[in-house]
Order: sequence, then structure tokens, then C-alpha cells
Amino acid sequence: MLFSLRRFLRRLRDMALSSDDASAAVSEDNRRPWEPPFDASNPAPPISYPITELAALASRSYLSEASNFHLPFNRASTPLPSPGAPLPARRRVLVCHDMQGGYRDDAAPQGGSNPDAYALWHWHLMDVFVYFSHYLVTLPPPCWTNAAHLHGVKVLGTFITEWDKGAEICREMFATEDSAQMYAERLAELAAALGFDGWLINIEVKLDIQFIDNLKEFVNHLTKTMHAAVPGSLVIWYDAVTINGDLGWQDKLNKYNKPFFDLCDGLFVNYTWKEKYPQDSAAAVGDRKYDVYMGIDIFGRNTYGGGQWNTNVALDLLKKDDISTAMFAPGWVYETNQPPDFQSAQNRWWGLVQNSWGVLQSYPKELPFYSDFDQGHGYQVCYEGVRLSGDPWSNISCQSFQPMLKYTGDEVQPLVQTSINFKDEQYNGGGCVTAKGSLKQNAIFSEQLFNGGLSMEDGSVHLFYSVNADANCVIGLSLDLSSRNKGNTFILIADDIATFHGKKHNCMYSSYVQSDKVAPQSPDNQNWVLYQATVQSSASYTLTGINIVCTLKTAGKINAEIEDGSSEANGNRSLPYHASLGHVSIRNSNDDTMFPPAKSWTTEGGYISWSNKSNTSKLLSLKISWKLNTSRQAPFTKYNVYVEKLTADSNAKASRSFLGVASVEAFYVSELQVPDEVTSLKFIIQACGRDGSRQELEKCPKLFLVPVY
Repeated sequence: MLFSLRRFLRRLRDMALSSDDASAAVSEDNRRPWEPPFDASNPAPPISYPITELAALASRSYLSEASNFHLPFNRASTPLPSPGAPLPARRRVLVCHDMQGGYRDDAAPQGGSNPDAYALWHWHLMDVFVYFSHYLVTLPPPCWTNAAHLHGVKVLGTFITEWDKGAEICREMFATEDSAQMYAERLAELAAALGFDGWLINIEVKLDIQFIDNLKEFVNHLTKTMHAAVPGSLVIWYDAVTINGDLGWQDKLNKYNKPFFDLCDGLFVNYTWKEKYPQDSAAAVGDRKYDVYMGIDIFGRNTYGGGQWNTNVALDLLKKDDISTAMFAPGWVYETNQPPDFQSAQNRWWGLVQNSWGVLQSYPKELPFYSDFDQGHGYQVCYEGVRLSGDPWSNISCQSFQPMLKYTGDEVQPLVQTSINFKDEQYNGGGCVTAKGSLKQNAIFSEQLFNGGLSMEDGSVHLFYSVNADANCVIGLSLDLSSRNKGNTFILIADDIATFHGKKHNCMYSSYVQSDKVAPQSPDNQNWVLYQATVQSSASYTLTGINIVCTLKTAGKINAEIEDGSSEANGNRSLPYHASLGHVSIRNSNDDTMFPPAKSWTTEGGYISWSNKSNTSKLLSLKISWKLNTSRQAPFTKYNVYVEKLTADSNAKASRSFLGVASVEAFYVSELQVPDEVTSLKFIIQACGRDGSRQELEKCPKLFLVPVY
């Protein structure tokens, strides 16, 4: 974005469509799904798409369900933990997502079939996430807003004008003060209706000076309207056009862009700044220096430090100068296939960020707290150790709280390594934390999963976790609690407390809590064990950490060797270690989710369409929607959708299939195959609680449909 050639090369990269990527975001004839002859009013598998024409923005057509079938599916369902809260008064990290032109696998609100789809899971290292592409109005797909909000990160869309067409658009928008205000109001309506938190404004064209006052009014009115519509929202100005109308990237905050900065919530500074520019910017802005975000292009084009694996060079300087940063296109890791694989490379790259700036977000902050370590993609979907679907999938809306696992890079590898495991059996969702390696008999391995900030209360806290471990392996949890008056305390929770006593560890546990095995919830679950424990808490403490703790049992032959005094006794012998943690759930005694009975819901099917599949089956497409029959909003942000195919044979067991996950109170079923022997279909909508609980299928709302032949 520094000069025309650079912008042209970036545009070519964004528009390039490789055959490997075409399956998710581009049709066979190389068109995006929303490009002509796309008709948004026609029922179809839901997609997220941008607004590409100014007339469409002015007409409000996107926000009309009559003209936009996809609208209900594009509303984010997860609120911020503290809606309306301002950004913290410290240097911040803004992440600007610009990858392959935008709207790739993430453009399917109900998810896709690519288990290797791009995702972010290092939310604890950022404050703001911007969904960026080169369309006029880039609306964040709801999956990004849901995942970011869960972790306390604000989400912005992008309004951009560029090239000759962009200049023409600006002349129309800013022709009058009224038109400038009207378009600002349209953008604010979109953000409020779709559930995201504001806008990055990128006016990247040269403007006649006569339009500048109305451009300023556009920024001013958008900021005020956004703040009124969505408390805590943000409008960020990008460093491109100047107050004189010139297209001139300043690479700092100065008199040529400060008038725009003064009217909004921040400035995204272009990426080609020099070493002293952060200091200059801070000096020019006074007490708002944290609202200045110095850009870093992760692809490294003319950016300070070179970006890529040297991104920390710029971050270290900005940390020293105590000013915020905007990291552009961290999808570089994914786009350039950094070795050895995306998971490892992504963790390594974000490890550089963490080593430079530290952890910015903390969770848990409130109860109930639940995580099954799902990143929003995988090769199967499980519940309580039972496989619901063996199909590969992706859906970032399904992310749960992400653990803060360390990446050691080229350093000496620890004897036990933890990672998110997608391919082995899961307890819930599509992932688990697996610890694998070797341990000495007298050693304890521990690694932090979550960096908490939860103020405790007097009383009992109930903790549940699931384990799949080899016979000689023990896995537990430990809680870090801190108090101003009483110092720190560390609580170990495990089913085999005795095996931890006397072993070497860098942390002395203050107390031990025995966890008890919970009866198997399904006879089909043969490997996962569910444990529960009760911890007594005090209002004077804050939960600051949740850790995974691993050790080996001491039994049988090993005991005999120790008694014999052999050379491998006294705990010096290393043995293989392999164990997985499926989920963690923490709640107060009064946190049990209350699911409304089936009669409290209204369900309906619409846009029902039948077509011939073969001589023995048909294909069904329809939209299922549901709503609570009360004035209060349903307290659920996720629903599982199943179908049972019933036949005339009363002795035959109905085949139940998992169709997918809905993040809103609607789900589109596309081309469901229905054999001719099926006499009725029963669709089941299963609400999911914040604590990981799910309503019993027999008590869920249902929709019955008789096939038409």
C-alpha cells in the first residue's frame, strides 16, 4: 500500500486463485459465489459476502431478509464478555486479516469440509481483529466475530475505496454533507445488525480538496453513530489520503492525517515507517498514543525489520517506544506454506509475538468456563467420546477457549511435548490436548493451558475434565491462585494423588484434591474417562492459571526394581508417556444450564425443495428455524442439528445423522438424500450450554416433515 506498484502487486496476489484453494471459495468457472449471476434472494447454502457497489450500500438491500436469504446466517451470535468496555489503556495489538482476497473457507457460516482451513487461535495476543479485503464493504464472516468475541477481541469490518472506481465512489459519497452522513449511517447499521464492533476506513484515492470537509464529516458521523449503536465500538482511520486530498502515506501521525485521527478512535499507520517515526507519532498525539497503531506488513515488503520471521524486530522497537501496532496479513504463514506444517509454523510465529509483547488477554474471567480445545476444524466430530461424524470439516464458530501451549522452535525440545491433536479420538468437538514423549519415574511435567483472571467467591467450585491415557500414565490439572494478602497457592487435582507425592517438580503444591471417576455416559465410549472434583474457594483469591500436569505411575516391576536398588531405580528410568486431555469445565454449584422444554420452542421449515436423486431416492433442501416462545432471548450461541429418517417398519431403528452446527436460530439443509422407504423425517435441534452441556435429544425441539414423492 506504499505506492501504486506495490498496491498492484498486492492486488494480483489477493485475486490469484490457485486450484488448491478453489474448492472452498471459488466456483469451477473461477467466480466467487456472490458474483453474477448470484441472486442473494434465492435459497442456497448460506455464504458470507461483501458489498461491492455503492448503490447496494445505499439501498440497505443486504439487511432485508426479502432480498438477502443469507442475512440470518451472517449474524454473529457471541457477544463480547464485557460489551461496551473500552480498550485497555496500554499498547495494543491490532491484527488485520488479509488472506487470498478474503472470503475463503470462512465464507460458509455453517462450515465447510476442509480440515486444513486457515484459522487463528492465538487470541490472547491481540486486542482488535480487522477483516480486510479489497471489496468496497468487507463484512466479517460471523465465524471470526464469534471466535474473537469469545476471547475478548473486538472485530472490525473494512470500508475501502481505491483506484479510479474508488475515486468515483468518493465523489458521489462526499458530494454533500447529507450524503456523507447517510453512508456513515448505513455502515453503522450493518455493524450493529451483524454483531461486529466497527470499521477500518481506508480511503486510498486522491480527492479534490472540495470533498475533504464532507470526508471529515463522514468519519465524524460514523464514529458518533457507531458509538451510539454499539457501545465500545471503534472506527480506525488508515494512513493514506491526507487532509489536503493527496494520496500520500505519511508512515507516522502528523499534521496531514491527524485531523482524521481526531475525529475517530485510532490511526492505522502505513507499514514503511522509519526507526524514529513511532516516537514522532507518540509526541504528536499526547495522551492518545495507544490509539496509534504502527503498521507491520508480515509479508515484509518495505516494512521495518523485514516482517516474516523477523516481525519481532519491529515489535521490540514499538514495545520500547510504548505505542500500539497493527500487524497486517499474518496469514503469510499459511499462504507461503511455512515449514514444517501450518500448526507448527503458526505457533512458532505467534510465539515471536508473545515473546516480544507478552499475553494481552486472560481467561477464564467468569464462570462457567468450558473448553474442549476445538480450533474450529478437524477430521471428525465427537461428543463424550463417541463419534458423531467422521467427515472432515471446518467452522471457526465452533472454537472454544484456546489453550496457550508453548512452542519451543529450534530450542532443546522438552521430553514431553503438548499439542492440539486432531486425528486421534476426541472427547468433545474436533480436538484435544495430547502430551507425548518420555518421563522419568520421579518427574512431573506441567504446562500452562490458560492464563486466568477470575475473581473467586466463597464456596465450592466444581471442576470436570476428561482423560484418555496409556495404562502407566497419569494426567491431572493444577490451579494457580493468587491473593494480595495470602500470597500464591497451587492446587493439584488428580485421580491418583499418591503417585505425585515426593516427585520432583518446580512447583510445591499447597494442597491436593482427589478427583472421582464419573460413570460412563455412553456405552460406546471405551477410552475416555470423565472425572469431577470439588475445590473450596475463597473470595480473597484470583484464579490466575490452569495447568496440565503429567506423571508416571509407580507399580509392578518398577516397584520391584526400586526395592532391589537396581541402577535404574530411584526414579531415573525414563518411560514413554502418552495421554490426552479432552476438555475442562469449571462452574459454580448454581451454574447448571436450564434447557427450556421442547414445548417452549416453535420450529418451522421453509423454502422446502424436492428433486430427484435416482430411481430410489430424492434430495431435500430446506431452511429450519426455531424460536423460544418467550420474550427473553435464548441464552445459547450454538445448536447441534440432527435428522432421523423414519420408515414404516416399526421394528427398524431410525438412522440418526449429525447434520452440523448452527450459530443462529436457523439452519439450511442442502440436498439431503432421502431414500424412498423413508416415510417421515425428524429434525432435532439440540441447544448447547456455555458450560459444555447439551440438552437431552429426547427433550429437544423437533421438526417433522413428510417426504413428497
